[in-house]
Amino acid sequence: MTDIFNSNKRSDIMKKIGPKNSKQELFIRKLIFSLGYRYRLHSNDLPGKPDLVFPKYKKVIFINGCFWHHHICKRGKLPETNKEFWEKKILGNVKRDKKNYDKFKELGWSVLVVWQCEIKTKNTEYLQQKIKSFLVI
Repeated sequence: MTDIFNSNKRSDIMKKIGPKNSKQELFIRKLIFSLGYRYRLHSNDLPGKPDLVFPKYKKVIFINGCFWHHHICKRGKLPETNKEFWEKKILGNVKRDKKNYDKFKELGWSVLVVWQCEIKTKNTEYLQQKIKSFLVI
């Protein structure tokens, strides 16, 4: 399958994707706040700059895009064009993620990953349960 955009247009699109304050992240932050939990954002002093930090509980949440972190879902599929570049890029992300998650375990912290596809389904009840069961001490 070929890309529907030319390489310049695709490059412009990819440059606009930022690491913070995505729609999915804002959705999860609002959901967690409604559950009564308070958190810190994007802590630079922790491995991987987690999206949400709960210092009181020694827990962090990463809100991962399925494509960028190679989730096993249809959104996590690697593109057919420029395959070698994307494999190196995305698999490097996966390797870095695992290293960061392992560092948290060494520090005695727990990690939860919420995937973009879980949020896109808007199954709020499922997400609330997943997050509540993670944050319970």
